[in-house]
Amino acid sequence: MSGYRKLSRTSAQRKALIRNQVTNLLFHGKIVTTEAKAKEIRKVAEGLIALAVKEKDNFEKVTVTAKVARKDAEGKRVKEVVDGKKVTVYDEVQKEITKDAPSRLHARRQMMKVFYPVKVVPTEAAGKKKNTKNVDMVDKMFTEIAPKYEGRNGGYTRIVKIGPRKGDAAMEVVLELV
Repeated sequence: MSGYRKLSRTSAQRKALIRNQVTNLLFHGKIVTTEAKAKEIRKVAEGLIALAVKEKDNFEKVTVTAKVARKDAEGKRVKEVVDGKKVTVYDEVQKEITKDAPSRLHARRQMMKVFYPVKVVPTEAAGKKKNTKNVDMVDKMFTEIAPKYEGRNGGYTRIVKIGPRKGDAAMEVVLELV
């Protein structure tokens, strides 16, 4: 007896299906799928949310000095001549960055193993490659999803049955974040 459902797929296909469905569930908040798939997706999604909740505040703010190219009014780099060569002029700037603790970094990498890249196309640029934005799903987990479930001990998802599918009578469900 195995500890998971095989979903009539090879292991590579099954892993890809689950990764895709989990990414879509956590990006959109809910998905419609079959009951068997939903129960498998739920396991992975709840594990990722629990990981995000646990490591949500595990970072420190650090001030670093960075070199940034000086720019003119048009946004082009300012160059000056040194020994007959044009050289870019740099300014030193203090920046405050967040530095992950080792356990949060590990959690981040574990999540990156599951999530597929997500691109968002603005409605005014529909159908065009230009202006598409990549969504950092791991950052979304730590900043949006984890704070919602901070005081909750598990049970982050809900399965609601919506009836059999017309083609093959498979039980369809809505899998949603609570």
